[in-house]
Amino acid sequence: MDLLEETALVFLLVPLIGFYFYLRKYRIYSGGLRGERQVTKLLSSKLSDDYYLLNDLYLRNSGGDIDHVILGPNGVFVLETKNWKGTINSNGDEWQRVGKRGFSASPSRQVKRNTAKIKHIIENSGVIQSGVWVEGIVVLTNNHATLHLSNPTVQILKLPQLPNYIVSHRNSSSYTRQQLEAIGREIIKQKH
Repeated sequence: MDLLEETALVFLLVPLIGFYFYLRKYRIYSGGLRGERQVTKLLSSKLSDDYYLLNDLYLRNSGGDIDHVILGPNGVFVLETKNWKGTINSNGDEWQRVGKRGFSASPSRQVKRNTAKIKHIIENSGVIQSGVWVEGIVVLTNNHATLHLSNPTVQILKLPQLPNYIVSHRNSSSYTRQQLEAIGREIIKQKH
């Protein structure tokens, strides 16, 4: 192959390789978006009007998005949604998807960071005078996910379990509609 043919081959391959990586990223993004929409649809249909659902929050200086925040009379729930399929192993904060190389990004660490951010916003707002209860939950939306959990550091649920878990949660404090609306406004103020 001469230099001209090699150059032409490179010019043909570079766009194809770029397109492959674009398609891969798009599939990952669209799968995640599909999972988040499933959560929104289910919670919107199952939770009463006593609950407020905030979706897809990008907070200033947060370094990432928060998939969902549920404000309810029985507490505040921060959700990290994963639309992963296959066998998923979680040992504490270490996650591995069988068939994928190495460890996956840790959804439990991510939801703990996001929970701390939401708790900080609420505590600094002055809306709730004493300690506010905020719980992080990892939600797996794909029906083809098999979980193997060992020492989970956060609540990990499959999608159908989520509404009942939220509604049945008991907390020593309860929050009024006015408090929840004020908390929601404070969180929305932090969006960029």
